[in-house]
Amino acid sequence: MIKSQGHTFHIPVLGVGFSVDAPVKVAKYGISSVISLVDDGIMEQLRKHYLGRLGKIYIPINDKEPDSRSRRITAYLNMIDQIVKEEFDELKKSPFESGSEISNYFEMLPQFSKLKMKYNQMLASRDENFVKQLQSWLRSNIEPGSVNVNIMTKVDKANYDSNGAQLPTEFNDAHSALRGYALSDLESSIIFSAGMNPKLYGYIESFMDFFPDKSGKFKKKIVIKVSDFRSALIQGKFLAKKGLWVSEFRIESGLNCGGHAFATDGLLLGPIMEEFKNRKEELLNSLKEIFFPALQKKGIIIDSDNFNIDITVQGGVGTVTEHEFLIKRYGVKSVGWGSPFLLVPEVMNVDDYTLKTLCEAEEDDFYLSYVSPLGVPFNNLRNNSKDLEKKERIENGKPGSACIIKYLQSNREFTDKPLCTASISYINKKVAELKNRYSDSDEFQKEYDKVVDKVCLCEGLTIPALIVNEIEVTKQSKAVSVCPGPNLAYFSKVATLKEMVDHIYGRINLISHPNRPNMFVKELSLYIDYLKNKIEESSNSVSAQQEEYFETFLSNLLDGISYYKNLIQELTEETEHTREKIREDMEALEQKLLNLFITVVE
Repeated sequence: MIKSQGHTFHIPVLGVGFSVDAPVKVAKYGISSVISLVDDGIMEQLRKHYLGRLGKIYIPINDKEPDSRSRRITAYLNMIDQIVKEEFDELKKSPFESGSEISNYFEMLPQFSKLKMKYNQMLASRDENFVKQLQSWLRSNIEPGSVNVNIMTKVDKANYDSNGAQLPTEFNDAHSALRGYALSDLESSIIFSAGMNPKLYGYIESFMDFFPDKSGKFKKKIVIKVSDFRSALIQGKFLAKKGLWVSEFRIESGLNCGGHAFATDGLLLGPIMEEFKNRKEELLNSLKEIFFPALQKKGIIIDSDNFNIDITVQGGVGTVTEHEFLIKRYGVKSVGWGSPFLLVPEVMNVDDYTLKTLCEAEEDDFYLSYVSPLGVPFNNLRNNSKDLEKKERIENGKPGSACIIKYLQSNREFTDKPLCTASISYINKKVAELKNRYSDSDEFQKEYDKVVDKVCLCEGLTIPALIVNEIEVTKQSKAVSVCPGPNLAYFSKVATLKEMVDHIYGRINLISHPNRPNMFVKELSLYIDYLKNKIEESSNSVSAQQEEYFETFLSNLLDGISYYKNLIQELTEETEHTREKIREDMEALEQKLLNLFITVVE
């Protein structure tokens, strides 16, 4: 089978419930997507829903049963895998006619794809025998998109038995999720995000599917989401020492992305990608030097040493010219398109209110918040129903949420067992402490507002899947949290899957905003605003450590601007007018940054 001739984009994980069943909707068309493994409860509910809809037997896995989290995840992923395989087999059998599933598969492919070229050749031919030969070849050479999964490495809460005793580490949330994926039938990739968790990475060794077979192939591949080259080298070496190979490093913009935002120290996406491009061979060879001896120590013998590393990128991409530039300039295998798919109900679980709010939102409605109980900046949408619910509870003197699902419990400030900082229990304890600490009403209010700002993401990010699939909701709130990237401000129309794919490849244009900035310009703007806010937060007293941090941040941003100025003429996919606009925007942002620095110095 001829490989690497299909799509050049992938759909990253979106929230928890938004993309939890996306592979069922897109994989048969050769499009890869990612399922979050945070919530086994939502997976169990969806497994019951899908099996019932298909007329298949559903055997429940009760959450009180031993190792229920891992077993639920395995069962759900096996079901998804089976549905995708069955639907793909049906697609391959469908006739080559307008509107058929197999025709839809080929119509969505990019024009430069070898598969698409063969398909067009088949359509244009009048030789019946030749057409049949081509159709047979086309059916044999297509493949479904990959059903990938994601684990946030730090969301690894410990769990307890019925007597209150803490269970062993392998029953922690992330560990159980890893085991659930490892024991599934899927042949795909697991994406680890949010930094390194040594214990979790060590646990990967327990499962042979992550090691190569004799020919050097993997049943399950490891992907690490990183924000810079140094992180890739450190994490890659850590795993290589255990005989584990990182098949892909997925670079994501620190701020021009959806979900939780992990800002770099002013390192911008362009320079980061340039370093990966220039040092890829160094990275590859460094990991091989460690990886092969580690395999030998484990007694794993392979016939091939032809291992490679794929580089992919995501964060703020919005046009075909940006998409193609990333592929051509940096040699990435795939480009992630995430937030725009929130406007594609055919793919994502988005309730009507949230969909309408997303469509009507403008630039200022997408902002970086601190509502996440994890304490990490979180991309947010103004007037989402979860925030409206939060405000109502505060106004009624009842801030916080009932902590039902419990995945984000991590704070031990008041109790031995961790609490979620968005929970009623934690907020009540914290507010009581603030009342004792602050006699000044203004100081108290300032700290109070920070405490009650947290929302329950466990509920807010999962409930859309239940609402859209019309699954009964009993205990939890129906209010929705949503975490789109700033790039979504420039899209305002509900789209079909085909329309969004056509936009990605430049066949149509879905951008409604007349002055959407280039993705590199937007990211730079976000970083300058981020730095400005950090400086304002410490305006009363700047420590030596903070001063060093600000200087490093500023230096990295200035280096990034210099890099982009030199790069502009290479943006050959763009028009001269667009290149000039990018140049003007960069210069204006550079001046804004220098003015900010002057203010700090004074």
